[in-house]
Amino acid sequence: MFSGIVEYTTKPVSLKKGKQKVVLTFAIPKMWQLTLGESIAVDGICLTVEKLSEKTFSLFAIVETLRRTNLSDITKAHLFNLERPLTLKTLIGGHLVSGHIDTTATVNSLKKEGESRLITIKLDPEFTRYIIVKGSIAVNGISLTIIEVGKDFFTVALIPHTLSHSNLDQLKVGDRVNIELDMISKYIAKLVNVSKKRS
Repeated sequence: MFSGIVEYTTKPVSLKKGKQKVVLTFAIPKMWQLTLGESIAVDGICLTVEKLSEKTFSLFAIVETLRRTNLSDITKAHLFNLERPLTLKTLIGGHLVSGHIDTTATVNSLKKEGESRLITIKLDPEFTRYIIVKGSIAVNGISLTIIEVGKDFFTVALIPHTLSHSNLDQLKVGDRVNIELDMISKYIAKLVNVSKKRS
C-alpha cells in the first residue's frame, strides 16, 4: 500500500524490453535499504524487487502489467516516480493507493495558472463514474485532487512542489499516463451493483 507521495524521481540504469516482459534496473536511492521481494511503486505500478546488488535493484513487469499500463511506451530516457510502501508509522500525505493500475489515459491539455498547472486527462467514460470533484485519483502514482470531471475527462491542478518532485512536469499533450481510481469508490460501486442484482 502506498500514499501517492513520490519519494524519488530517476531514470533507469537499464531498460530491457521483450514481448512478454520489461525489466527495469535503478540505482538504489540514498537512505533506501531494500530487500528482495519488497514492493516499489514505479509510476504508480506496484512492482517487486527481484534482483538486488550493492548499488542497483531490478523489477520485472509481466504481460498483464504491460497490458494495463504505459510501460510499453517508455524509453530509457523516461523519468520515473518511485515510492516505497507505507509502514504503520508513515504519514499518509495523499490517499491510499494500491499500486494496481486500472487503466491508462491520455493527456488532453496543459494550461498554466499562476505557478500551478492544470492538466486535463481524457479517459474511457467507463471509468469516470468512479470520479468526483474534490475526490482523489493517482496519476503515474501521484495522489491528486480532482477539480473537474466530465463524461470522458477529468482535470487536476499541480502545485509547484508536485511539478518539481515528480515526472508530471515533463508531460506533453498525447502522452499516456497510468491511472489508479480511488479504491473506496470502486468498492462502493461494486456493493451498489450487487445490491441492485439482489433486489
